[in-house]
Amino acid sequence: MKGTVLSVFLIAVSVAAMSAFAQKSPPAAAVEDRDWWKHAVFYEIYPRSFADSNGDGVGDLNGITSKLDYLKDLGVDAIWITPCFPSPQVDFGYDVSDYENIDPMYGTLADFDELAREAKKRNIRIILDFVVNHTSDQHPWFLDSKSSRTSAHRDWYIWRDGKGRQPPNNWVSIFGGSAWKFDPTTNQYYYHYFYAQQPDLNWRNPAVKDAMFDVTRFWYKRGVSGFRLDAVDTLFEDPNLTDNPILRPGKNAFGDPIEQDKFNTKLPEVHQVLRGLRKIADGYDAVLIGETWTADVAELNQYYGKGNNELQLPMDFLFTMVNKLSPAEFRKQIAEVNAASGWPTFVISNHDIVRSYDRYGDGQHNDQIAKLMAALYLTLRGTPIMYYGEEIGMKTTPPTRKEDVKDPIGRTGWPKEKGRDGERTPMQWDDSANAGFTTGKPWLPVPPTYETHNVAAESKDPDSVLEFYKRVLRLRRTNPALLYGNYTPINEDNPNVLSYLRLYRNHGVVVALNMAKTRQKISLELQPHGFISAKKLISTGGSAAHGGEVSLPPYGVFIGELGK
Repeated sequence: MKGTVLSVFLIAVSVAAMSAFAQKSPPAAAVEDRDWWKHAVFYEIYPRSFADSNGDGVGDLNGITSKLDYLKDLGVDAIWITPCFPSPQVDFGYDVSDYENIDPMYGTLADFDELAREAKKRNIRIILDFVVNHTSDQHPWFLDSKSSRTSAHRDWYIWRDGKGRQPPNNWVSIFGGSAWKFDPTTNQYYYHYFYAQQPDLNWRNPAVKDAMFDVTRFWYKRGVSGFRLDAVDTLFEDPNLTDNPILRPGKNAFGDPIEQDKFNTKLPEVHQVLRGLRKIADGYDAVLIGETWTADVAELNQYYGKGNNELQLPMDFLFTMVNKLSPAEFRKQIAEVNAASGWPTFVISNHDIVRSYDRYGDGQHNDQIAKLMAALYLTLRGTPIMYYGEEIGMKTTPPTRKEDVKDPIGRTGWPKEKGRDGERTPMQWDDSANAGFTTGKPWLPVPPTYETHNVAAESKDPDSVLEFYKRVLRLRRTNPALLYGNYTPINEDNPNVLSYLRLYRNHGVVVALNMAKTRQKISLELQPHGFISAKKLISTGGSAAHGGEVSLPPYGVFIGELGK
């Protein structure tokens, strides 16, 4: 705002009102230029599906490099690349056989270095996905470990005798069946929380910690700006192998008892590892993002650590648990995250979760709702993590036949479990063959929606989901209130409209989101200080402010600058 307008604004609302609202939420950043990750926009890339440069049907690093200008224009500050290390691809890269190289299907270390150089030219940082809980069963460490009970790497994994001909305890794999695999070579079982081809590392062994910490140093020296830490909850297990309690009668989708993972997840030793990783990261001005499935703020705070010495950005998946447009539910989740001891992180989709376009869409207004959700998580106090294709309204397209399923979850759990192929389909660049993703046969089918929802078409349509994302991201980058401001909810009793203020020094922004299929109005009367007014910055569907009132069409968005 200009100085004269601000003066009028402060008279209308009063300094006392601003102070009163500011006190409801944690203070804004004290030093704006520090902690780059607080005000960055992250963008998750599933490399198999983003851009294929050589026509083999699988995306690769050179494909990502070719799209950096698109990402820069979109408004992305950092890209998170899911695992691109050598792997047998049992779990599409989350089974790593070499932490310090690139899988040939994605390219070479030289290709990675080129990607890093080109990204740096555009002020885009690179975040790698670090699989810390387990390796592939083809990793040299595990091949040596299973060779004999006296091998150098035997204690790098978790080996135990069985109970007679049964596994050591009742723990089950998250992907179905016992979490123990018998190995006849040494006549013992090894533990795997995920697939049998993903044996868990023994983090109680200092040699494992040292080796994994060195992996981070290797990539930091190649220009990486941080890591997303996969499955951090599962790093440690009860050394006594206590049986897990049964939560309730019945079986899960894989036919296993429904257990509470009490003795093999979220053990306190996890935080010792996170503090060690953070100490190294701080030396490189790097960020650590955690795959942290937390039940409440108390659990979330544990991952920030005392004095914020663990994860800078433990992922908050609470939004992904809200599968309907509910202002009350979103208010609750936002309030909980803002009450945490660290900087908020917001995610509405990723490679393991049904896309937001489907979770929130009603089948008739999906594009409007996609814009509404973009306005929500890109204007909140915190760091957003986008998922590729979210910005063009890509939808989940699951396979309809078991024989078409690529994801092991779907193959094992079909038909109750369809797998995660549907949210991993190729990026839709244009309306040419295979959506411009590849000149070959894509590893997953391109959804039919590519004809209408693609980058080329939406770049020409000022009313598209993509152009809306660009406008909001440009505003976020340039508006001090959205970068640094507090979050203050307003109209908290409204069952249909989620609205809030972002206030920072002499700047103020109001965000109003109509989550109903009928037209709504909200008041900008801030008791007892009277009405404030708002000048439109971004809106959809003709949303407008008149005096102290905002009118919103169905699923309408209004983002306005406070003033008079």
